Amino acid sequence: MNNSKRTYFKRKIYQRMLDWKRDKDGSTALLIKGARRVGKSTVAEEFAKNEYDSYVVINFDNARQEVWDAVKNIADIDDFFIRIQLLYNVTLTPRRSVVIFDEIQKAPLVRQAIKYLVQDHRYDYIETGSLLSIKKNVKNITIPSEETRMTMYPMDYEEFKGALGEGSAFQLLRDAFYRKKPLGDSVNRKLLRDFRLYMMVGGMPQAVESYLNTKNLSMVDQVKREIIELYADDFRKIDPTGKITRLFRAIPSELSRNAKRYLSGAVIGAQTDDNHLDELLEDMEDSLCVNFAYHADNPSVGLPLHKNKDAYKMYMGDTGLFVTLAFLDKEATDNIIYQKLLSDKLSADLGYVYENIVAQMLKASGNELFYHTWKTPSGKHNYEIDFLLSRGNKLYPIEVKSSGYKAHASLDAFCQKYSAEVGERYLVYTKDYHKDGSTTLLPVYMVPFL
Repeated sequence: MNNSKRTYFKRKIYQRMLDWKRDKDGSTALLIKGARRVGKSTVAEEFAKNEYDSYVVINFDNARQEVWDAVKNIADIDDFFIRIQLLYNVTLTPRRSVVIFDEIQKAPLVRQAIKYLVQDHRYDYIETGSLLSIKKNVKNITIPSEETRMTMYPMDYEEFKGALGEGSAFQLLRDAFYRKKPLGDSVNRKLLRDFRLYMMVGGMPQAVESYLNTKNLSMVDQVKREIIELYADDFRKIDPTGKITRLFRAIPSELSRNAKRYLSGAVIGAQTDDNHLDELLEDMEDSLCVNFAYHADNPSVGLPLHKNKDAYKMYMGDTGLFVTLAFLDKEATDNIIYQKLLSDKLSADLGYVYENIVAQMLKASGNELFYHTWKTPSGKHNYEIDFLLSRGNKLYPIEVKSSGYKAHASLDAFCQKYSAEVGERYLVYTKDYHKDGSTTLLPVYMVPFL
């Protein structure tokens, strides 16, 4: 077994894993995919520890040669499991034990064998890995259809509050959202300060653990820098030209330009091969380190039908990492910067940070991300709806502000232009809950309930 000590934070995916165990009863393996360091391995081992009589974790990132020798003979299932039990000093019991294949992308032959392991029905199987690396290592194998796939994201706000021991506070937020009444300015200021802590720390479990252990945001920042460098190293492995790494590092600056789309040419130069650029962008999306929002050319409830793959915005999958990346020009992000962010006193316009956290929360709730822009009557400027949600047969347009508001011209113009399509309409901002005619003015910390 893997004896490394990890802090386990309660994660929502655990319930979905329980559903898989009950409903599938060993007829499929469970593949947990996600970006590096989001907690896939930790939740898999916690699940194995709690829900089975015994388990073994085979980590292909640091497996001994004897393990690889066993893998070479995996077609002989009896021999394979005899070797594994001896090597890991564990007894596996049919239908009461689980085998975790950690970093499965590094053992493509094992993944190909999942079909036969599942058919054997001796044990349950959980695979963890990065989707990007998985894709790059399956070119010469048959992908098993006997997999139930789940995507794991950084800790969402509810999970973050739970890690801080404040889970009940999140439930009160949910109640407040459904009451649809103002909370009062002093309460809102306190809730917003709490939420900005989540924006600063982020949802990467190592960063959250560092905050809980040290309460030092500079120490947290160092952890996040290490994760960013890990991502950059991964990108360089699949793209030695460094173009993906440059596209990744430019996300904060591209968002801060407040342009209607990400201009890849401004970052890596004009590309003569559109197919190559498409492949780079697809690799970035598959890494799950980045969230893409695509332009919906014709807003309607069938948003994917009108997705423009050539017009997109890129957001960081974790806003804590986004904040660190935005200040990566310094050797370390000083506590004073974090304190100013926390108290909303940093002079720089932080609108793009709020846009990133809204994108992260919507994605974590299972939404694909779309936006829409069009010319104003003068033709000199653009209206923009930051996010579009499809609910039933209606669209929910969302405009994001980093502070208060004086007007919501884009939202008003959109709702007038597409009045037959629009249901609820939201302006997400940093003030208290209010109604302004048909528009709901929603505090940013209530976005998870949309």
